[in-house]
Amino acid sequence: MEAFHTTWGWVAVSLAGLAGLVGIGFAIAKRPLTKPFWILAGGGMAAMVVEVLAGVVLYLQDHDPGAFHMFYGFLVLFSLAFAYMYRSQFVKRPALAWGLLLLFVMGLGLRAIMTFEGS
Repeated sequence: MEAFHTTWGWVAVSLAGLAGLVGIGFAIAKRPLTKPFWILAGGGMAAMVVEVLAGVVLYLQDHDPGAFHMFYGFLVLFSLAFAYMYRSQFVKRPALAWGLLLLFVMGLGLRAIMTFEGS
């Protein structure tokens, strides 16, 4: 499970970052979001959720990653939850909003990776 968590962390960060950049690209081009974007964005968000859940499983198995690593992991979940709750606010400029959200989540994932203290 540790190897999965380590590897999947990079997959999740990469997917979220790629989706964020694509979203920003749509915003700059002033184009509406397409179904492939939503598949990529959903994949990035789902990958992040799976990553956090894998971390929770490891923690429940007495692995201590350090307080800041867990903080950033839970901040990813809270960010995605708040984005879901306030998604109606994203209607005016959805590409920019979703792109920035995904880049923010990518940054949180990178911070989580950098603050891992492992046991």
